[in-house]
Amino acid sequence: MKLRLPGRRDRTDAAPAPAGATASRLVKTTGKGRPTPKRSEAQGRRPGPPPPPPTTRKEAYRRMREQEAASRRTARAGAARGDDAHLPARDRGPVRRLVRNVVDARRNAGSFFLPVAALVLVGYFIPSAAVQSYTVLLWMVFFLVIIADSVVLGRRVRRKVLERFPAQDHNMRGLVWYGVTRATMIRRWRFPKPEVPVGAQV
Repeated sequence: MKLRLPGRRDRTDAAPAPAGATASRLVKTTGKGRPTPKRSEAQGRRPGPPPPPPTTRKEAYRRMREQEAASRRTARAGAARGDDAHLPARDRGPVRRLVRNVVDARRNAGSFFLPVAALVLVGYFIPSAAVQSYTVLLWMVFFLVIIADSVVLGRRVRRKVLERFPAQDHNMRGLVWYGVTRATMIRRWRFPKPEVPVGAQV
């Protein structure tokens, strides 16, 4: 007969641990603290074998040119979307983005600058004094319209910038000129591409 001390419990009488607890303990103590992934999941995360090294100098130059072309395409696509990481310094920042949106949300007289300039240039080569005089008059009137529209645009840019970013020290002359030069471009040729439609509330 086996003697048992009071207050102690025999190991053989201890209740077995639940199966779920044992499994969870094994999961926590093995590996990196998480269940082992399935083979299909592990294979799906593999990037694949690396390409073999180039065997000739011509092939190495070809791969280098392909990588550079891919990097340029990625950078240009990011700049067209307005991604600050790929934009030049003059287009970066939320303030410049706001100015672009202010310009793109309105119809600007400067957007017709290139078509009117081409029309005026054609008029100069027509051997008719009447046509040339009308061409000069059209150019002067259009130039005055651009000046008036640029003044209105500059005031709108100042107001919007001070409303959105009142605590910053802005170079208003540079921001206004940035907006006016963008306004003189045809909408589809603007870069970065417009993010807001015409008539949007900015």
